[in-house]
Amino acid sequence: MKRILLACGLLVSSFASLGADMSRGADNFYKSDKVVAEKVTFLNQYKMKITGNLYIPKGVDPKAKNPAIIVGHPMGAVKEQSATLYAQKLAEQGFVTLAIDLSFFGESEGQPRNAVSPEMFTESFNAAVDYLGTRPFVDRNRIGVIGICGSGSFAISAAKIDPRLKAIATVSMYDMGSVTRNGIRKGLSLEQRKAMIAAAAEQRYVEFTGGKTKWVDYLPVKLPADADPTRREFYDYYRTPRGQVVPKGTTVEQSQNRPISSEVKFNNFYPFEDIETISPRPMLFITGSEAHSREFSEDAYKRAGEPKELFIVPGAGHVDLYDRVDLIPFNKLTEFFKTNLK
Repeated sequence: MKRILLACGLLVSSFASLGADMSRGADNFYKSDKVVAEKVTFLNQYKMKITGNLYIPKGVDPKAKNPAIIVGHPMGAVKEQSATLYAQKLAEQGFVTLAIDLSFFGESEGQPRNAVSPEMFTESFNAAVDYLGTRPFVDRNRIGVIGICGSGSFAISAAKIDPRLKAIATVSMYDMGSVTRNGIRKGLSLEQRKAMIAAAAEQRYVEFTGGKTKWVDYLPVKLPADADPTRREFYDYYRTPRGQVVPKGTTVEQSQNRPISSEVKFNNFYPFEDIETISPRPMLFITGSEAHSREFSEDAYKRAGEPKELFIVPGAGHVDLYDRVDLIPFNKLTEFFKTNLK
């Protein structure tokens, strides 16, 4: 039955040019005293190291088999941005959780840094299942996943080929393929897409012959005066003390931005194709009523098989659900996973 519900590694930079909006409980760098945290590493199928923060509820019987949840960070971010907040909050509810850095980002391996590779992002989630499913304190038949922003589309991509993921939730999801091809609300023309592809192809010559990497400069250090509301929304999180993290191996200018020569690869990424094949495993799509990305959760919900649920948070924008604990529906996520990972 369909249900659409309206719900009532690393350095933190200190030189952001604007103050942070810390309203509605913004708490990206939350540290729980109810969980045991451990940094872990494991290999993906291509023998590349993936790094994650593992959280285990205090008092858990080490001989018991516990349900577990993988948490993926927003696209261009690292695990310390949003993912570790979610992972700790869910661990407080009794789940073993693992917030991962996608390949090429944060403390996970991959060169060049911040490269775009949808297949490798998908593999990061599949490898996280390998890791959790071989821990003595995890029940390999009760592993779920949360994908935030772009990781929502990667988690779906992973779930389509990995039935070991038993319950799939997304928050403020971006379909990274669609937004690259078409823009938000189909605002990118075919000619603009072709120009982007041509520029990326020419840049490959530059890099192949030893030239400098050219970066997508969507989030510069200083906010442009003519920045649109969406850009300002991202800037307030990623370029202020509210959520800014500069991973080792990148500069502040590079963090959150990607090489244009690899960004273009999202044009070949279609995560929602065959999404219905995930059924009968349950899916939960969480988005804000004011989120500029709402269209992607609604599209995925429309295409998905049963059981599925679209949960809309009133008054919330896209980035609000990264860290504003007064808005993030942790109770809904807890209910979803306790019901479906029992």
